[in-house]
Amino acid sequence: GLGGCFFLTCIILRAGSPAGDGGTVWFQTSLPPPPLCVQEDPYAITRGTELEGYCLDLLDALAKMLHFNYKVTLVKDGRYGAVSSGGNWTGMVGEIVRQEADLAVAPLTVTSAREEVISFTVPFLATGIGILLRKDAASQGASLFGFLAPFSKETWTGVMVAYLLTCLCLFLAARLSPCEWKEPKSEENHFTFLNSLWFGAGALTLQGAAPHPKALSGRIIAAVWWLFTISLLAAYIANFTALLRSGDEPLPIQTFEDLVKQRAIEFGTVESSSTFQFFKNSRNPIHQMIYEYMDKRRDHVLVKNYHEAVERVLESNYAFIGESISQDLLAAKHCNLIRAPEVVGARGYGIATAKGSPWANKLSLAVLKLGESGDLDYLRNKWWETTCFHKGPDTWSPLKPQAMGGLFLVLALGLALGVMVALGELSNKSRHAAEREKKSCCSVLSEEMSHRFRLKEGEALWGVESQC
Repeated sequence: GLGGCFFLTCIILRAGSPAGDGGTVWFQTSLPPPPLCVQEDPYAITRGTELEGYCLDLLDALAKMLHFNYKVTLVKDGRYGAVSSGGNWTGMVGEIVRQEADLAVAPLTVTSAREEVISFTVPFLATGIGILLRKDAASQGASLFGFLAPFSKETWTGVMVAYLLTCLCLFLAARLSPCEWKEPKSEENHFTFLNSLWFGAGALTLQGAAPHPKALSGRIIAAVWWLFTISLLAAYIANFTALLRSGDEPLPIQTFEDLVKQRAIEFGTVESSSTFQFFKNSRNPIHQMIYEYMDKRRDHVLVKNYHEAVERVLESNYAFIGESISQDLLAAKHCNLIRAPEVVGARGYGIATAKGSPWANKLSLAVLKLGESGDLDYLRNKWWETTCFHKGPDTWSPLKPQAMGGLFLVLALGLALGVMVALGELSNKSRHAAEREKKSCCSVLSEEMSHRFRLKEGEALWGVESQC
């Protein structure tokens, strides 16, 4: 676990049952006064001579529900628990194993290795592994292609596909429609594919470009493309304006893969933590690269606790990898910090008891009841309250394709209609020519198609006119 560090040191003594309460359990300390340790906000913090925090409130709620008294002391070595070189457990896990304590109420991560030596309750907090960054350090180098930020990568891909598809449909409609030809056998068609691309680009930038379509089919395609480009540019300008006003820039480090690929920002985690063990044991290639980086530079990039991690992130180009729920708190209290979107390794914080202790089931049931009643949500909101207030009503984000789905649909329908009208125009001409020449409609249609799409000497469908 990577949060506050305190636990209950006690011996269970049973006493007589007071009237009407079905038995009360008192917890008395069996150890001398505990040494000091580093505490983590908001799980356990010192206010004057008293301890308070999320875990204290949780413990108080559990005590009221299960009717026991308790006394809190601090972990001796200030650690959560890992296997030492000698094979023994350190930290609060070690003290539970050695029966120096009965309960450990802390943000202690439930892991398979710990579950082998102690028992956990059901998780009272869900978390994962995230990346904590300083906002200005994370934004370095993000402005070079900032003009692409208003649209997401998926949206830009959709726009390019729409542009190419529109130009292709315009080229096909110009080739099929008789209105674009006087004599297909000898005349050159102005709408080559490159000219179609130029026409589409001119419309996309509101500049216009010749040649202009003469046929109804081509004009339908041009009109629907104009509607698409006007709406697209309006959305781009509006989102770009919102980006400039908000001052938010898209993080260049969105995922752990982004973190590995860059070299400007160092990264690390808490030494001997479950986060470090997660990357060590993971078979994911990206995770293995992260572990190898931290392991080779462990004396430089690993930190002892969250307090040291926050100082390094704020004072240098350093990214901290740790529990996402604790990072959310740090970002709420330090407005210059931000957590990257990706979270991996879903996990939970549980209350630790001795292996096989009957209190594990009782506490698990109590935690479930607190979750069902909304008390756990209340505690989360109470201790994770942010002091950062963003200017402006909304948080900016790149425009996704879903927001423009209707626009893409209208464009697709317009292109389909334009091509169908072009086929109808060609079919109508072929039918009249067949009646006039006493031929079958299919043979005339086939002949017309071969005239329109053949490669003539000195002319290519992909070329441009020799007279520019």
